[in-house]
Amino acid sequence: MPSSDRTEFGAYLRRRRAAMSPADPRGGVRTSRRRVPGLRRQEVSDLAGISVEYYTRLEQGRAPRPSREILASLAQAFGLSDAERAHLFRLGGEPPPEPASPASVIRPGLLRLLRGLDETMPVTVHDGRLDLLARNKAAQELLGTSFGDGPFERNIAYQAFTTDTLARLLGGEGSERFLRAAAAEFRIALSRYPDDAYLRSLLAELTATSQSFRDHWEEGEVGASRSAVKRMHHPTQGWARFDIEVLHDPERDHWIMLYTPQEDE
Repeated sequence: MPSSDRTEFGAYLRRRRAAMSPADPRGGVRTSRRRVPGLRRQEVSDLAGISVEYYTRLEQGRAPRPSREILASLAQAFGLSDAERAHLFRLGGEPPPEPASPASVIRPGLLRLLRGLDETMPVTVHDGRLDLLARNKAAQELLGTSFGDGPFERNIAYQAFTTDTLARLLGGEGSERFLRAAAAEFRIALSRYPDDAYLRSLLAELTATSQSFRDHWEEGEVGASRSAVKRMHHPTQGWARFDIEVLHDPERDHWIMLYTPQEDE
């Protein structure tokens, strides 16, 4: 939640400035002989492209709420990580900027988790654009393993509206619920990444090729399910129920779906 506490904002700027090392004119980092660690205010203001007088007021908590442009310049000047930049924006009274796109690489620890659950439950990982990134052995057995060569073949919304996989996996009633959810989730993805060329192309493709998508899209629903119970057809074990929980990695915008099997019907 954005903060209005200018004192804490100023204290954070001072801590970040003190943690920085002056650059060596020959390149690299210079060991400072200064009595006070870190950069001078003038040096930070030069890096951020703002006046030293204004920067001084920010550190002292006497300046008006900084603009998003000023916050972005300060984050760049300090070389902040995504998490540190988000913290700076909140302290400055602004919501953190959204990432330009989801990360394309899954955390190694998450991949180890998937493999560790191979014999326990199906697990999948998809990103904020609804592209499937990974799934474990149990998920491959439940959901199938084949993908085409097209640009959208690993996208959940595309698969939902252009293949017959849902009817086999969920049955008629379950398929309809999933289609409704897929359109609602896709609308969220577009709202988070409004300038994403991939999502815009996918929207055009589905609009042109799927009457079912057009019908659901016209409903204008927005939503995201984080818990559900689904009746699904396993290719070798028949119909079974799964408790589904969805966990989110906000830094990478990755979504982990855990399918906990209930007792067989």
